[in-house]
Amino acid sequence: MAITTGAEAPELAGLPLLGSMFDLKNDSLGTFLRARRDHGDVVRINAGPPGIRATVYGVFSAEGAQQVLAGESANFRKDNAFYQEVRDSFGNGLLTSQDDDYLRQRRLVQPLFTRRRVDSYAAAIAAEVITLTEEWREADAASVDVLQGMARLALRAVARILFGTDVDAAVEIVERSFPEVGAYVLRRGYSPLNAPRDWPTPGNRRAATVHRALYEVCDRIIAERRGSGRAPGDGQDLLTLLVEAENAEDGSFDATELREQVLIFLLAGHETTATSLGFALHLLALHPEERKRAHDEVDRVLAGRTPGAADLDSLPYVTRVLKEAMRLFPAAPVIGRRAVAATSIGGVAVPAGADVIVAPWVTHRHPDYWEDAERFDPDRFTPEAEAARPRYAWFPFGGGPRACIGQHFSMLESVIALAMILQRYDFEAVDTVVPVAPAITLQAAGPARCRLTPRTA
Repeated sequence: MAITTGAEAPELAGLPLLGSMFDLKNDSLGTFLRARRDHGDVVRINAGPPGIRATVYGVFSAEGAQQVLAGESANFRKDNAFYQEVRDSFGNGLLTSQDDDYLRQRRLVQPLFTRRRVDSYAAAIAAEVITLTEEWREADAASVDVLQGMARLALRAVARILFGTDVDAAVEIVERSFPEVGAYVLRRGYSPLNAPRDWPTPGNRRAATVHRALYEVCDRIIAERRGSGRAPGDGQDLLTLLVEAENAEDGSFDATELREQVLIFLLAGHETTATSLGFALHLLALHPEERKRAHDEVDRVLAGRTPGAADLDSLPYVTRVLKEAMRLFPAAPVIGRRAVAATSIGGVAVPAGADVIVAPWVTHRHPDYWEDAERFDPDRFTPEAEAARPRYAWFPFGGGPRACIGQHFSMLESVIALAMILQRYDFEAVDTVVPVAPAITLQAAGPARCRLTPRTA
């Protein structure tokens, strides 16, 4: 049996019988911040009554995050209850699969996410941005909720790239289904006791109906692609490429595997980008000097033309704005793992079988890496400033061998969309504070409305 080495982790103070259960339920992100502030970089947090009490080890330093996600990644697996609920709802796709399943899927999918392939989607992204900004102008909108607008933009962009001409049918179902599925996953993932999914409880029956609608639209479009009779290479949408993905070692995806990849891409490919874009606009709306710098760069570099993939390196300030938005509002604020064997992190013992979280929300505010951490300052991401920080002081896309395969796609979409919106609009904040809470991804608990002023530059 493995022996745990290191000091015992300090424990976050809580109620005698329930521990930190109510703190985590009411404000988990604030609770994790308090745990690091009061107890350091590795903290034991207990929640729930005796007998069904859950214990999680919060790891908050950049070095600890690197150990969990990269250095000892094989020892920290996606075996916790939350990932199982995501797996049961969205399938065993690239986000949730492990071991040989994950390696096989990654080998089949990797050619679809080369920089050259991803860059070819720039025109489709730009087309969706044009549609959105024209809708705003035609509606003569005095103000818009930029989080809501970016959620629709990101969903339509990823659906267009996945499904091509079937984008409208997919978007309608996903917009209706994903919030309900996400809420169901969240309830079950953080509940100590759950009824089996096949029991006919009201919640299970509602979830089954929503899942069925979501699966049916994906299965229909997949079946049409597989029966299209097109020669390999004729289709450019991502689903066609997934259907055609094959190699001698790994074979190809069957219909169920295709659906699972599609659902994971829809989930990870739109909610994360929408969060980054929405909060970038919100933060710029609150900070006129930074907004002017972004406007000036876009006007100077693009001179009114539509940006493409080749423009990314020429828009460094827009990129820094997005990175700073991802620091303050990371789409994955908490990342969970389960330790296989006992180990120590930062000199603190972590036992075998322990649930462990690393938290971009906390590490991105750690005073060892970020001065005046709540202040919006895109210049934290100049090349010199980035080089001076530990690698995992900022990790909105995760890290190690399970780092997000769509990182370049997300940055391409975000830079193009933000630049195009800046070309067309000036904006200032109506809502100065936007409360947030973690779900499958970071979710706003209220609107982020901005007043729009069309620009001619």
